[in-house]
Amino acid sequence: MISNTVGWGAIGQQPIDINTERSDAILQILDEGWKKASTSPVVHSEAGEVEITEQLRAGMRTALKTKRAAWRRKMTILPGTESRSRPSRPRPDGRTDIPIFFSDIREEYDEHDPHAVVECKRVAGNRAGLCREYVVEGIDRFVTGKYGGNHAVGFMAGYVLSGDAKAATAGINRHLIRKGRQSEHLGPCSARAAPWARSSRHARQEPRPQHNSPSRTLRLPVATALMSRWKPSDPVTRELPQGAA
Repeated sequence: MISNTVGWGAIGQQPIDINTERSDAILQILDEGWKKASTSPVVHSEAGEVEITEQLRAGMRTALKTKRAAWRRKMTILPGTESRSRPSRPRPDGRTDIPIFFSDIREEYDEHDPHAVVECKRVAGNRAGLCREYVVEGIDRFVTGKYGGNHAVGFMAGYVLSGDAKAATAGINRHLIRKGRQSEHLGPCSARAAPWARSSRHARQEPRPQHNSPSRTLRLPVATALMSRWKPSDPVTRELPQGAA
């Protein structure tokens, strides 16, 4: 689920608690941003991940300007940025797709780095390679702490190239089954603002705090937004426009 969860921070960092309200806000602005992005001629089934993500970011920023919710003025949609998974790393070892910053978290935690990260991947239920990449190069980057090492929840946006969100979910889950990770299946999400989203939980190993202290395995929630063309009659299914731009 994407409600409050005990997370662990990278060494030297305090874990950031993304509460239910902020999680709902991120999923809501993702949904509204995609409705705007999917109308762009740049966004189609043959487009690259980077091009689609830039349109999604622009759509999220436009949607944010029109929101009347109290959290609107606290949220900033940042450009993609290089990041370090641990403070001890001398140079960045990853690049986040859509980092998100909250001014109130900055004040509470004195944390200058992004407070939430949305990782974006192309996916299709009938393409096993893309389903594998969604897990290995997407979800697992949160699990290992490469992205959001001190975050309590991760966010994924999947660009559905063919089929629909249901088929994409099934394809991702088939990959998890093949790897013996049935307990990590994508399933229903409890977010009030995004009933169309999916949620999964994954084991994350906490760093050992002392010399011979046992490490703990904590459950990291990852919220998945499967993006495709919005249909008013079916808010769960969102397909990318077909054909060339």
